[in-house]
Amino acid sequence: MARRSERLRAAAVLAVVFLVVSLFVVRLIDVQIVNANTYNEEAEGRRGSSHTVWGSRGEIIASDGTVLADSIDRFDITASPRNATEFERKNEQGETVTVSFDQAIEEIAAATGQQPNDLRQALSDALAQNPNSNFAYLTRMVTLEVYEKVKALKIPWLYFEQHPARSYPNGAIAGNLLGFIGSDGSPLAGLELGMDSCLAGVDGETSVERSGDGVAIPGTEVVITEAKSGGDLMLTIDSELQWYAQQVLASEVTRLGSAYGHVTVMEAKTGKLLAVAEYPSVDPNSPSMTPEDMRGSRAFTAPFEPGSTMKPLTVGMLFDRGLTSVDEVVETPDRFTSPDGAEFGDESPHEPRHYTTAGIIAFSSNVGISLLGQRLSAADRYNYLQQAGLGQPTEAGFLGEESGTLHPYESWDPQSNYATMFGQALTVTGPQMASIYQMFANGGVRQPVKLAEGCRDEDGVIHPLPGQEDDAPRQVLSADAANKVLQTLEATAQHGMGNQVAIPGYRVGVKTGTAQYVGEDGSYVANKYILSMAGIAPIDDPQFVVQVTMMPPATMGGSILMAPTWHDVMAHALQMRSVPPSPEPWPDIPVEQQ
Repeated sequence: MARRSERLRAAAVLAVVFLVVSLFVVRLIDVQIVNANTYNEEAEGRRGSSHTVWGSRGEIIASDGTVLADSIDRFDITASPRNATEFERKNEQGETVTVSFDQAIEEIAAATGQQPNDLRQALSDALAQNPNSNFAYLTRMVTLEVYEKVKALKIPWLYFEQHPARSYPNGAIAGNLLGFIGSDGSPLAGLELGMDSCLAGVDGETSVERSGDGVAIPGTEVVITEAKSGGDLMLTIDSELQWYAQQVLASEVTRLGSAYGHVTVMEAKTGKLLAVAEYPSVDPNSPSMTPEDMRGSRAFTAPFEPGSTMKPLTVGMLFDRGLTSVDEVVETPDRFTSPDGAEFGDESPHEPRHYTTAGIIAFSSNVGISLLGQRLSAADRYNYLQQAGLGQPTEAGFLGEESGTLHPYESWDPQSNYATMFGQALTVTGPQMASIYQMFANGGVRQPVKLAEGCRDEDGVIHPLPGQEDDAPRQVLSADAANKVLQTLEATAQHGMGNQVAIPGYRVGVKTGTAQYVGEDGSYVANKYILSMAGIAPIDDPQFVVQVTMMPPATMGGSILMAPTWHDVMAHALQMRSVPPSPEPWPDIPVEQQ
């Protein structure tokens, strides 16, 4: 009996095991073969989906803390077409109500400002292509306000994708420097593009499971890759001074009928660019409103012949070598012919004059500067020009910045050899010319041109931009030579400008420049001129350099036309920074021996 009972128990256990195994086999066949398609379709809506988490782009910030460019959120509203049906939600009274498909469409349209039929069409088009479609765009890049309105509708078959967008709160202020962003978020110009390595964030990725109706299942989100925000680009630009310079420039360019103009303001002791104003300017919020060739920074990318604003550098070289003095008297005719055939003259005919070196600058004599300049060899002058920053981009690091033209001295013909003394046969940019005057104002020490302090990370640490670590000041002229150049500039303000550049309470020094306009074929264009003015204030304790260029003005009255722009911008800079007035009146600097 015992053995029989054991066999019965064993048989029962085997039967149970067989039954369980049979059930598993049947279920496996059902899942993998009989109803495989049904289960796959059901699982389709529950599969994990990955989404990009956008790394925020860094801000561009002026030296006074003003945000010139920042990131804002925009949203795509998408839907699961196959699940776009009626649904239930609770009303304000807490009651569960049924919301029809048509009611949901009307509510979405009211929130987004679209036409209901356009939304229906988007869903039907997606289903026409794929009856099981789980994705369709209803609208893209809506504001946070619209996104919140649509989200509040609690429609289960809607979901949202977040995108970064760019905003420029101050519009066209520094727009030519900032550049702009394309509709796909890619930087297209200016600092946005050139400093992208600082500003760009790193996108992350998350994964989330969704239910059959396309709604994310709470608690299933997994971070695959963390997003990282970009750095903030910290500029040296002062937003208030930039704004003011742009207003003055716009008024004067319009008044003179110029094609365009730019104003560069530089801090004399540091080389920092405080303003690079341009007109026409561009609003990065809507760059298409500005002609394409005016959306960039011509101050950095359109070199020009500076004309007589280069003469102070020529006398600076001579002062540095001890080859002249401020009060040396030079008999100066109105025409000059060199032994090797170079020939040119002063702007207007005149009897031989007995200018001092300061007078040669004050009255802008091409003949006088050539008589002095020939005391230096071409090789020596070329070396000074290079040391002053000509023929190479500045250290500002602006994308597309031109180096200007400085031909090797071995290639100078007789005419070019002399023309380089008074600012022809070479070209410069606005920041390059401002940098030369910064050197005069800073005891002959040329500071690297700086447009940005660096890139600020999320911990608030400002890191140097690529190449900034190698930037170093260099002594181009002796302090004594630089001081003598300042005297010639002050003499020019006294004798050549009258009251047009005088700023009450301050000693100032300036130099004007007029050069012929070079056309697209490389030849001079008749009756078209580039006008410029560069200067320093206060002369007794230099704080600012202001350089103005307009090209070409329709009204030709000489480079003195730049005086109102120069005066107003310089006066504003002095007032804005509360610079103390000069303690001593202007000295009497002899310019001509009678």
